[in-house]
Amino acid sequence: MPDTAPSPRTRVRRLHEKAAYDRAVIDAILDAMPVAHVGHIVDGFPVVTPTLQWREGDRIYWHGSSASRMQKRAAGEQVCVTVTLTDGMLLARSGLEHSVNYRCVMVFGTAELVEGTAAKEAHLKEMMEQLFPGRWDQLRPITAQELKATRILSLPLTEASAKISAGPPLDPPEDVAWPVWAGVLPIRLTMGPPEPAPDLAPGLTLPDHARNYRIG
Repeated sequence: MPDTAPSPRTRVRRLHEKAAYDRAVIDAILDAMPVAHVGHIVDGFPVVTPTLQWREGDRIYWHGSSASRMQKRAAGEQVCVTVTLTDGMLLARSGLEHSVNYRCVMVFGTAELVEGTAAKEAHLKEMMEQLFPGRWDQLRPITAQELKATRILSLPLTEASAKISAGPPLDPPEDVAWPVWAGVLPIRLTMGPPEPAPDLAPGLTLPDHARNYRIG
């Protein structure tokens, strides 16, 4: 596994032993969690926006409204995209040793705007097919106005790093005998039973891409 950060700003400085710069590790985290947070500067102030991201090869993409201030200002500017999976709560024997098990990725770079209706439609289709395979062709076709109202941004994965924390709490030896429960409370994302829309037409069956959807 590569142990060298691709750039100074991607190098994990604190708890560097938890760092991972291998693309297979980074890709796996990005592919497992569609929710991302995009951080950038808007009118001189830091703004972090939640959104959906998806990966296509060596790039990640996210979309939003063409009227969005954040979408407009981010294009051509430096951004940081973060994706996090929370795997467990660590209960240690002292307050400051409590922590969280997690897998996260940070991607830095200049946000690039996807131009052209054909390209935008192709990327939106890829997003849908990654989330819900087979659904795009079942949907009402996207309109020219909808494509015009949508902006898609992307980042190359040339400046990306992962950080992973796993395992039990690591209490110092002098704390191990302290009489309090210590361990991990695992966190698992599970999907509840699908809830049909109240105005769903009768006779429509639940598709496999909805029945089998999973995160993590």
